Amino acid sequence: MADIDNKDQAEMDPADMEDVEEVEEEETGEDENSKARQLTVQMMQNPQILAALQERLDGLNGSPSGYMESLPKVVKRRVNALKNLQVKCAHIEAKFYEEVHELERKYAALYQPLFDKRSDIVKAAYEPTDEECEWKADEEEELTDEMKEKAKLEEEKKDEEKEDPKGIPEFWLTVFKNVDLLSDMLQEHDEPILKHLQDIKVKFSDPGQPMSFTLEFQFEPNDFFTNTVLTKTYKMRSEPDENDPFSFDGPEIMSCTGCTIEWTKGKNVTLKTIKKKQKHKGRGTVRTVTKTVPNDSFFNFFTPPEVPENGELDEDSEAILAADFEIGHFIRERIVPRAVLYFTGEAIEDDDDDYDEEGEEADDEEGEEEADEENDPDYDPKDSL
Repeated sequence: MADIDNKDQAEMDPADMEDVEEVEEEETGEDENSKARQLTVQMMQNPQILAALQERLDGLNGSPSGYMESLPKVVKRRVNALKNLQVKCAHIEAKFYEEVHELERKYAALYQPLFDKRSDIVKAAYEPTDEECEWKADEEEELTDEMKEKAKLEEEKKDEEKEDPKGIPEFWLTVFKNVDLLSDMLQEHDEPILKHLQDIKVKFSDPGQPMSFTLEFQFEPNDFFTNTVLTKTYKMRSEPDENDPFSFDGPEIMSCTGCTIEWTKGKNVTLKTIKKKQKHKGRGTVRTVTKTVPNDSFFNFFTPPEVPENGELDEDSEAILAADFEIGHFIRERIVPRAVLYFTGEAIEDDDDDYDEEGEEADDEEGEEEADEENDPDYDPKDSL
């Protein structure tokens, strides 16, 4: 709804109004998007590029290869028998993943007491003993007893100078900020809220129920909303598609549902208010219109697009859900089980090492290409400029 400041608003036709100014509304990346669109148009008008794209698509459409067409009919018949065996393998694989899910549920119950204790330490409900706090870091292995004692005294002196913090402050916020996949979702206005996040739990569906898991975000009482738990449930399927059984590659997330956040008045960070000044085309009078529009926020994670019964989504919704599924799976598989390592950054270093190895291989390939170009007698450096 819009709040009209001008007294003559009732006499004005919206069609006669034009926007003359926008306040508190940012437009970013227009130039970049325009350039990208122009480049795309130019590329799509290039016959060679179109031919290459069509050739690539033809190779992906699942049409039989020339070799298969050349086979004798009796051999093709036997190949069809192999395909039927492959379909049966896919169904066995689906049962395998169903049992894996059962194992996950079983071991989740074994992990949970440890995760509960982790949560108690984070929120200062439990103070670990000296024995529980002993940890031999790699760099301490080579330190002499004298150096260790000196380091201990310096650490105690620093602790005396600071206030005694409770638990591990901003534990989950730090985890989120350390992980690129999650930090990209965070906005500055989200951080004060996430300081109140005390734990994240994973709950699996009950035996005999359709395969699913729920992420529970547990918050301490705060000024932003009245909920103590925010939930996100992911429904999965572990069975081959009848129309495309060979595409089966393990359980896939089919849909997800969030929850309603009971925001305190004026604290909803998923919405923002903008003011627009509109000028009447004929009279030249100006009115101010106030609108409430969606705002970027991590908490939009709890209101994903709904999947219609026919399963058809527009491109934007498909992209949002694809990213959502990836985030939900990552939180379940990596963040919750290894939270302390993402807090310290150790898990991130391990992830970076994996990417570095791939990067080095790519660099080597680029180097080989450059060497080949330099050894080519027809190579002209000007052509690469």
